[in-house]
Amino acid sequence: MKITVLGGGGFRVPMLYAALLGRASRLGLDEIILYDVSAERLARIADVLRGQAQEADGALPFRCTTRLHEALEGADFVFCAIRVGELESRVIDERVPLADGVVGQETTGPGGICFALRTVPVMVELAEAVARHAPRAWFVNFTNPAGLVTEAIQDILGRRVVGICDSPTALCRRVARALGRPPESLWFDYFGLNHLGWLRSVRDGERDLLPDLLADTERLESFEEGRLFGADWLRSLGMIPNEYLYFYYHAADTVAAARSSLQSRGEFLLEQQQAFYTADGRGSEAALRAWHATRREREARYMEEARSAAGLGGRDDDEIDAGGYEGEAIAVVEAIAHNQGRVLILNTANSSSLPFLDADAVVEVPCIAGRTGIVPTAVGQVPPHARALIETIKDIERTTIDAALSRSRDRAVRAIALHPLVLSVNVARRILDAYVAEHSQLRHTLR
Repeated sequence: MKITVLGGGGFRVPMLYAALLGRASRLGLDEIILYDVSAERLARIADVLRGQAQEADGALPFRCTTRLHEALEGADFVFCAIRVGELESRVIDERVPLADGVVGQETTGPGGICFALRTVPVMVELAEAVARHAPRAWFVNFTNPAGLVTEAIQDILGRRVVGICDSPTALCRRVARALGRPPESLWFDYFGLNHLGWLRSVRDGERDLLPDLLADTERLESFEEGRLFGADWLRSLGMIPNEYLYFYYHAADTVAAARSSLQSRGEFLLEQQQAFYTADGRGSEAALRAWHATRREREARYMEEARSAAGLGGRDDDEIDAGGYEGEAIAVVEAIAHNQGRVLILNTANSSSLPFLDADAVVEVPCIAGRTGIVPTAVGQVPPHARALIETIKDIERTTIDAALSRSRDRAVRAIALHPLVLSVNVARRILDAYVAEHSQLRHTLR
């Protein structure tokens, strides 16, 4: 088996490599190919990977290349985690909306729309290259906004593209721990879009355990989402939202916290990763030590803007060390390679899972993953307020894709203006004008 990683110089690639090290023989994995447009970033990450192999006393061959066709040829799985515009663009995405009192976040609101406007055209080109050079490969997408991007390349790669995110699984894991049950013994009735989902019930084969958890404030507030949203609001909803819904339910609080903060999430990551990638003292051991220290600091400050708005402190150590998207990626590979028929929460075409959306709409729901594909389970009807928000955001996602591919400024304004977090059409126009002024990619594409 050959796995290609697009964005192979990315900071989180060592997490993926470490997970694959322990499973290489079981998967029949022969080689990993790391592709990136930056040879310097690839070299730094390659040092980390060599350190991991030495530390594990194992070997999993990998090669680095800046030649796309070479990376793709013969691949069985293509993992894609790229950032068009790098972290400098993320800083702009987050900062611009705050000037108009609008949430500035990487994937939510105008920031997510602008990120997608830059990213979709590049992802379409990559998908076309995969279709030419690795037509039988499964395309596993981590690139944000994950659900929107997955939908944008479906027409090219069909049902062999799947989007992954570790946020729903992390929520389910935390809920299982609060219930004192192993996650694998429970069915999690989760539904929505990427970064816009809700956990509606948790079943053990006999009954729904969620009502008892919602009634128990101490247990409910023992984990991240319970503390973030508060027991009273969760009981009002009768569900547990994905942490990213904090930006909708507490938009004004998030804006106030972001404006008072000395540093945005993007600014923190930019400063941190510049230090990591340009550090002196090359060599595998030094690189691995630096990577571990940088990663721990990075994970400790995940979702810091929402936690700050909610008045919460730092993350628990077990959450910092829990890992993330690499576990979801390996689970997909194992399920397909070994035809496990495993239940995973994934981003895939709706079919009839959420009956109020059309069959091609990419949704984030429990799926059965096996060799023949990714099959979403039937979720059925959902509470009205969740349905309304899902339908609105899905329309915005599709308008954004259309704007990116047609290079239409008018459609980009429409996508931003119709977003629930944006206050008016004039605000949307100002936000887009500011993005165009600061993003060279948008200046040369939107018209």
